[in-house]
Amino acid sequence: MASYGLLDLLSLNIPQLCRWAGCFCLLLLLSQAYKLYLKRKELINQLRQFPGPKTHWLYGNAHEFRQDGKDLDLVAGYAEKYTYAYPMWLGNFFASLIICHPDYAKTILSRQDPKDDFAYYFITPWIGKGLLVLSGQKWFQHRRLLTPGFHYDVLKPYVRLMSDCTKVMLDKWDRLVSDQKPVELFHHVSLMTLDTIMKCAFSYQSNCQHNSENAYIKAVYELSYLVDHRFRCFPYHNDLIFYFSPHGFRFRRALKVAHQHTDEVIKRRKESLKHDKELEKIKQKRHLDFLDILLCARDEHGQGLSDEDLRAEVDTFMFEGHDTTASGISWILYCMAKYPEHQKKCREEIHEVMGDRDTVEWEDLGKLTYTTYCIKESLRLYPPVPGVARKLSQPITFCDGRSLPKGAIVLLSIYCMNRSSSIWKNPEVFDPLRFSPENSSERHSHAFLPFSAGSRNCIGQNFAMNEMKVAAALTLKRFQLTPDPANEPLKVPQLVLRSVNGVHLYLKKVE
Repeated sequence: MASYGLLDLLSLNIPQLCRWAGCFCLLLLLSQAYKLYLKRKELINQLRQFPGPKTHWLYGNAHEFRQDGKDLDLVAGYAEKYTYAYPMWLGNFFASLIICHPDYAKTILSRQDPKDDFAYYFITPWIGKGLLVLSGQKWFQHRRLLTPGFHYDVLKPYVRLMSDCTKVMLDKWDRLVSDQKPVELFHHVSLMTLDTIMKCAFSYQSNCQHNSENAYIKAVYELSYLVDHRFRCFPYHNDLIFYFSPHGFRFRRALKVAHQHTDEVIKRRKESLKHDKELEKIKQKRHLDFLDILLCARDEHGQGLSDEDLRAEVDTFMFEGHDTTASGISWILYCMAKYPEHQKKCREEIHEVMGDRDTVEWEDLGKLTYTTYCIKESLRLYPPVPGVARKLSQPITFCDGRSLPKGAIVLLSIYCMNRSSSIWKNPEVFDPLRFSPENSSERHSHAFLPFSAGSRNCIGQNFAMNEMKVAAALTLKRFQLTPDPANEPLKVPQLVLRSVNGVHLYLKKVE
């Protein structure tokens, strides 16, 4: 067969070259279209055993989600109709099985399946390949190295630091009370939880609560929005399209701010170690912080974390340690405002435990029984992480005999399970006594999963619960909370549970 050289190609006329180029482009498009056809066919085959809501011929179910505060109620409504699980389509070429029953959840969480490589792929440029997204042997290694950072002896001294950071926030609110206007809490709480995580986990004095225009907080908000937006916008699933889009530019700009913040934290600690030659002193400290443990961690071969792994774990913990907790605290305070009879009971308990003290002690945490019930009930109605996703590494068969093949993506909807009438009596009612020992004893082990479950459960759940108790106790001791009826929060899942319009409450000093 004759082949064309450069001179032969140059000798061809322009129309011939155009026809060749057109044929090549057409073949390329047909090839891509055929791949998409096969992908859709595979997804349909995977989910054929699971009935679900009707889909649009182009958008799937994506057009139903408008980020107007009703999205989660929509999926919860579907969960009532399709009790165990149902498929959800975003366009024609991505679908996942929404899990909304504890029997299915237990089956999923008892395995070692990795996080899915779709939604989590979009967040990886931000938090790197840390504990949240790792899988396999490397995940196991990191989990083992980091577990000492959440030991009782490490967490105990953090309670006073949490109290100090919360009091800074409450002092700011003291100055806002006189305005007789509602206060938007979420922003203030985010600054407080960032301040807390910086002091507790990294021994870093950020002063972020006094800098209300904190660049890192703004970057986190921007990144959360853009990751969620990219997930919902099909063209942005393509890396090249996203890179050259305005949203891609915003993402890279926010990413630079977030990573500079992380790099500064690590750099300061490394310089301190180098200058003061105090690595051995740190190893001998009774109370190590999270960064101490990261820097000193060694595996069985004496190898520590690489610079890339170190940064990924710091970014992961920086995000998870403040953003999820900020969500939890904000919704807890909203529930206290919305249900004044429970707010009153909590305040009475807090006064009984703390007396005149304005700092929470470690020993106080276990005595705040009713307050803890209220926190758990708020986490049920407003889970900071509404869902977690997995990609099946092996085929799976559920309790009712239905199955999924290897490679299928499942989304465990914590929000749906928490509001399911098949699991909870009167699920929309705020009833803290659901979590009393006698009422919890017969409940399904996987009915309430604010921190997930199984081997991949949240490593920082005790840290988070302690901080929520401290913030709730000190806030209720100082302020009476009432809702702003003109500005009810509109729930929206953006990596964590936020409100489209913020969380606005009226504050009144407790006499």
